[in-house]
Amino acid sequence: MTEPDRTPLPLTAVEALARTAHAHQTDKAGRPYTEHLQAVAEGVRARGGDNDQIAAAWLHDAVEDDALTEHRLEETPLSRRTKDIVLALTKRPGEPPEAYAARILATDGALLVKEADLAHNANPTRLAVLDEATRKRLTEKYARMRALLGLVGK
Repeated sequence: MTEPDRTPLPLTAVEALARTAHAHQTDKAGRPYTEHLQAVAEGVRARGGDNDQIAAAWLHDAVEDDALTEHRLEETPLSRRTKDIVLALTKRPGEPPEAYAARILATDGALLVKEADLAHNANPTRLAVLDEATRKRLTEKYARMRALLGLVGK
């Protein structure tokens, strides 16, 4: 079945959707989760990402965090590419990191969004407020994902 032609939401509407969907969430440091989404969207823009990628940055954790259902994502007027990027960045329960990385690498535009996500997640200022064990675990996790995605040295 082909998707009906619909004009994708403007970025301001995608941002509003993401802010509403994640309104009651906080990150590991207790900060509003929307700060992370904004930082990733800005990181994608700064890296030369296009509107599909910026929209996906705003929504990159929406399905994974149950802020939006996959059905709601599919029904939202977004480009097919934006939806594909969001779905590629949605970790599945029990999924090995290698499979997750392979899906990102196989999806047009997803790597740039994940690069911006990892850059913000691994920001030393952001990590500094976490306890030592959490900081160490996350630093190793992000470094491993960067290696799997071929982002080491970038």
